[in-house]
Amino acid sequence: MSAAVQAVWAVSGTGVPLAGERYYPSAVLLGTSVASLLAAVVGLASTGPLTRRGRIAVGVSFGVLIPAHGWTMPGLPPAFVTLASGSGVDSVTGLVHLLLTAGNAVLLTALAVVHRRHLKGRCPRCGQAHTGASDGPMAHPAPVPAPRRTRATAYVLLCGLLPWAGVKTVWLCGGDAIGVRGEAWQREVEAESSGVSRVLASVGIDVTVLAALLGVFLLLGLLHRWGQVFPRWAPPLAGRRVPRLLPLVPAWLTGAGLACYGTLLTLGAALMAFGVLPSLEPEGVFTTGSGLAWMVAFGGFAFGGLGWALLIGARSYAERTRPRCVLAE
Repeated sequence: MSAAVQAVWAVSGTGVPLAGERYYPSAVLLGTSVASLLAAVVGLASTGPLTRRGRIAVGVSFGVLIPAHGWTMPGLPPAFVTLASGSGVDSVTGLVHLLLTAGNAVLLTALAVVHRRHLKGRCPRCGQAHTGASDGPMAHPAPVPAPRRTRATAYVLLCGLLPWAGVKTVWLCGGDAIGVRGEAWQREVEAESSGVSRVLASVGIDVTVLAALLGVFLLLGLLHRWGQVFPRWAPPLAGRRVPRLLPLVPAWLTGAGLACYGTLLTLGAALMAFGVLPSLEPEGVFTTGSGLAWMVAFGGFAFGGLGWALLIGARSYAERTRPRCVLAE
């Protein structure tokens, strides 16, 4: 489906936003369509018997196709915040393109994991080496929290949210910080926001900060037992096992997007600080270039910190909750 949609857009000249007022060239959309077809071929080939050259070709293809589809994933968190705040969709084609490419990346990653397990002689479902069929009953491990070192690392990374969230809260409450006057920020938020985001801004709550807090809540679930079994404060599900993919899918998708975006922002801020990149000129509500540079750094610490914390938590959660075939017991 992804290949067909991308091809129709390329042939018909449909505008698919890339960034701001820029749009994807038709050649890029056509290339994405071809990449989707190749992904389907590689996915099918990975499930059958392969020669040594075939295994190498499939492995290289996964290594190329996953980034080719997954590079748009940093756009997932902003799209989620926009939809959740009731601000509407800037472009339907842009959102569909984002979901299609991100979905392809997720499916390819899952297939790559299964392919790797198959090459190592492990069960494609549980990842363990055992004899017998791989379609029998599976046993779920008992709920346990993440290791102390994993939790400590995640909490340290979360500290990156504090400068970014603090500055935004100061602005919405009418205070001045890093070259931005609170009144100017409030006027801009009121002019550009709508729905839930405007209501929250009127009481000093930034919708992006609230979204970050939801990410923190997701992370806590990944790190603690209540993320594996619904707690007492979640009736009528209390005591039931949490479906494994329920926290993992949003954690992987959101974490990957935030980690990439935040790392790029942090790198850019560092290069500007050392003079490798030119300094920023003040724009919008920012009255100084240094203030804008600080906000870029704060955004990098916040998005990168939360993103990498989610990925670390998701990896630990996946390991601790992976069901095993009963034959492997």
